[in-house]
Amino acid sequence: MPCVAARSKEFRYAVDLRDGGALRTEDGTALEAEPAWSPEHLLLAALVRCSLKSLRYHAGRSGIEVEHAHGSARAVVARRESDDRYAFVECDVDLDVRLSPEPGEHELEALLAKAERDCFIGASLTVKPTYSWTT
Repeated sequence: MPCVAARSKEFRYAVDLRDGGALRTEDGTALEAEPAWSPEHLLLAALVRCSLKSLRYHAGRSGIEVEHAHGSARAVVARRESDDRYAFVECDVDLDVRLSPEPGEHELEALLAKAERDCFIGASLTVKPTYSWTT
């Protein structure tokens, strides 16, 4: 029997930006983003939401509930030395979460590491975000 490589999952997303800043998803659902939100703000918001979604996923697999979660992110945009292009050169993410039941120290470290690793927004950035977790 021939060996067939397993195909990885694919997740496809799209947005449609209309005149005036109105956003719609690939299925036409309106996304409410205030015109004052810059693309950089939207990216930081996506990083926080993705990090928390990743945490919820891995916590759930371990039988842990995320009872409370919020976060913030900051970034510095400057010219990168590597290619002289403007980009995020620093990125810090602060996340405050409450887990139930509270995992032990080693289980918590492993859980948070998975949450950071599997946030595809963070993994997509050239600069590696620095995470600070409060539990």
